Formats: sequence, C-alpha cells, structure tokens
Amino acid sequence: MRIVMAGASGLIGTSMSASFRDAGHDVVTLVRRDAASADEVRWDPAAGRLDPQALAGADAVVNLSGTGIGDRPWTRKRVDELFGSRLEPTRTLARAMRQLDSPPATFISQSGAGYYGDAGNTVLREDAPNGSGTLARICREWEEAAHEAPDGVRVVTPRTGVVLSRKGGALGRLLPLIRLGAGGPLGNGRQYWPWVTLPDVSAAFLFLLDSQVSGPVNLSAPEEADVNALVAAMAQALHRPAALRVPAPVLRLVMGGGLAEELLLASQRMEPTVLLQAGFGWRHPTLEQAAQWVAG
Repeated sequence: MRIVMAGASGLIGTSMSASFRDAGHDVVTLVRRDAASADEVRWDPAAGRLDPQALAGADAVVNLSGTGIGDRPWTRKRVDELFGSRLEPTRTLARAMRQLDSPPATFISQSGAGYYGDAGNTVLREDAPNGSGTLARICREWEEAAHEAPDGVRVVTPRTGVVLSRKGGALGRLLPLIRLGAGGPLGNGRQYWPWVTLPDVSAAFLFLLDSQVSGPVNLSAPEEADVNALVAAMAQALHRPAALRVPAPVLRLVMGGGLAEELLLASQRMEPTVLLQAGFGWRHPTLEQAAQWVAG
C-alpha cells in the first residue's frame, strides 16, 4: 500500500512507520518543516493547509497527531493545545480527502482509552458510552473530526491504551525508578490501566489496514491488569522491589489535580472486543510476556 502518515515522529509513529516499511508498504510522512526527501510532504495543520494532491493515489491515511498528554501541567492554555493539536490535523486531513475525486479508501485516526473517562470496574467494550472529563471530551471530538472524512472512506478510530515501551511512553518516568528499586504503584493501585506493548500497537495498525473493521477499536492487550499488577510484573522482570507507593494526594500536588486524576488515577477496564473477534494475534498478550519484553 501507499500510506500517508501524520504524526510519524513520535514514539508510536517512529515504530509504526518502520513496521509499515518492513511490511513492504510505501510510506509518505507529513512534516511541518521543509521536506528533506521525496517521502516527505510539508503541511501546516494549525492553519488548515495541506495540498490535497499529497493524498492522491494513497491507499490509506494514518493520523497520530497530538502533543503529549502528560508532558506539562494542565493549564487552560495547555488544554487548548491538547485539543488543537488533535482536532486541527484531523480536520485538515478530512478536508483534503473531501477535495479528491478518489480519496484514500481507509483513514485510521488515533483516539485513546480516555474516551471512557474514569469507569471504575466496569468492563468497557467499544459500545460503552463516552465518559466525562477533559480526556473523554478530547477523544470524542477527535473521533468526530475523523468522521468528517468523505462518504466511502473506511474510518477506524483506535482507542489506544497505556503503551508499554523500553524507553519513553507511559512508563518513561516510572521505569527508571523501578530499575533502581525506588518505584512503586500510583495511588491505591487498584485502577485498571488498559496496557499494550509498542510492537503490538504497530502490529494492530497493520492488521487494521488490511481488515474491513471500521469505527472504534479498543487497542489494548487481552489480559487486563490494575496498576498494582502492572508495576509488580515490571519489578519482577527487572528483579527489583516495587514497594514505594506514591499516594494519590502527592500525585495531585506534583502534577495538578486534573492531570493526575485523568491520566494516572482513572480506571479503564477495557476489553479489545473488536480485535479479538477479528482474529488479531498479539505478540505480547500477557502481562508477564510484556514485562519480559520491556525488561529486555
């Protein structure tokens, strides 16, 4: 396939674009600077500028655009940036597709597990309702923007969970502490995190490109885990203790209440029903396998 990617420079995008190329696909990346090679195209999503011809002849568009959710405190300005960095690129891509006589057949546009808000112990399948909070609203509007693509385009919105990586990602700050024996669960640790390893995210997108699946897709491993179990598995794989729990009030004080509550303390017991029914095979379906891979 010929695939046009937005947001290919981040942790997930770098891994995914390499996986696409390894699978034999032709990948063109959209960049916000001057193009440095033939497989790059410049665009300005903040201004809504993209030459529709950049998408002409493409079989699929993959959209991973968005600034980091937990990179900075959630000031009003930062929250506006979180919305804008997702909605503006998505709408720009959809608008460019609408200007083509033959738009790409598939549009896979990232969303997140935050769509469901804090759902406690409720099992969340793709038909579960939209939750409340900033992340839930971002994800809802993000998905709505993707569906502005023209009729006939298969739109897929993967609700990606906590991505486990050997560096960076959701464990980027916690993993070094665990390696030193100075890490531990966050809050009471009973909140569910819908985890998935970085290689399985790329594999799932590849699977979705070749499938007929459309609409929301819960992108997580089939084995559920709360934070206590996740941290314990990582510590065991690294042969380190993980007894230094970080209380919720400390997280709220250090990170700010909204960010701590929604990013670290919220519970999403997500089940990847669509992927299971479609026959997707995970490389790391269990927490033990994931922890061993992360430990390297």
